[in-house]
Amino acid sequence: MLQLLRKLFVKEKEEETGKMYVIAGLGNPEKKYFGTRHNVGFAVVDALADKYGIEFTETKFKAAYGKGRIGADRVILVKPLTYMNLSGEAIRPICDYFKIDSKEELIVISDDVELDAGNIRVRPKGSAGGHNGLKNIIAQLGHSEFNRVRVGVGKKPKEWDMVDWVLGHFEGEDAVNIKEGIDRAILAVEEIMTAGVDSAMNKYNTKKKD
Repeated sequence: MLQLLRKLFVKEKEEETGKMYVIAGLGNPEKKYFGTRHNVGFAVVDALADKYGIEFTETKFKAAYGKGRIGADRVILVKPLTYMNLSGEAIRPICDYFKIDSKEELIVISDDVELDAGNIRVRPKGSAGGHNGLKNIIAQLGHSEFNRVRVGVGKKPKEWDMVDWVLGHFEGEDAVNIKEGIDRAILAVEEIMTAGVDSAMNKYNTKKKD
C-alpha cells in the first residue's frame, strides 16, 4: 500500500511539473475541404490525436478541441472552426482561457505553398508569409513570436489559380510525399516539446530526402 501511494505521489508530481501546450492545426471545417492542401494542418493534429488517443470532444471558442498528454506534458489539440482566414479568433480565446503562454506553449501547424510537398519548416517566430490564417493569428495575439510548423504542399504551377491550388487535393507523387510530411511534422512537434524549437529546426528544416 505504501509503495502504491508513493507511485501515485510521484505521478502527481510529474503531472504538476509538465507544461501545457496548445497545438493548433489550421484548415477549413467542411468535409469538402478534408484532404486538400490548405487542410494539412488539420491532418497533422488528427494524426497526433490518433497516435496519442486524444478525442476532439469539446466544441467551444469557435473550435473543436481535445485534451490529452504527450509524454509528461498536457496538450490541447485544436482545429479552428472559423475557416482559415479567421483562425486567430479561435486560437486566442483558447490560449486566454487555459492561461497558455502563446510565445512558449503554442504550436501552430499550417500549409506552405513555397515548400515542396512533404518538406517542413519549423520557426519560433516570423511574418505570416502571405498565409491568411497565420496573419489572423498574429493580429489576434498581438505578436508573431509563436512556434509554427509549416508543411510543404507543393509550389503552385504557373497555370493554376492560387485558391484552386490550395483547395485542391494531392495527386501522384505529392500524395505519397505529404504522408511522409505529416509524419515529419509530428516528430517536429514532439521535438519542440521535449528539446525546444532550436533542436527541432536543426533536425527537421531540411529536405525530406536528406
